[in-house]
Amino acid sequence: MRNASGAEKADLVAEWQIVLPYYGDALSANEVERTMKTRMRFVHATREVHVLDEVREVALVGNPPRRGLSRQWSRGPYVQRQWTYERGPDGRRHKVIQFDSRTMRDPLRETVLEAGWTWRGVFKL
Repeated sequence: MRNASGAEKADLVAEWQIVLPYYGDALSANEVERTMKTRMRFVHATREVHVLDEVREVALVGNPPRRGLSRQWSRGPYVQRQWTYERGPDGRRHKVIQFDSRTMRDPLRETVLEAGWTWRGVFKL
């Protein structure tokens, strides 16, 4: 986490970046670079934290990997899980979580709620 500058339009920004296997329509892509930013603005008068998520995905192509043309961007409340199935030592298939956006967001939300503030998802800060 880091304190946000005036350009961020937030009091605090948490950013998480991960590279995952690519599942999509770009035939040459092997991986996707996903960056999730959670921007928080503190409203002291009402003891609320206004929260805005921003997610960027860029397909990585080639060897060594470089950013390709396939890109996605979304803004607003964001929850996503990505998983795969792998065979365990017992020969049975087991679900393996590769990405869960709640891994980053839940500890932030719990900290705000434990401090007696309200966590409020918004579409614009």
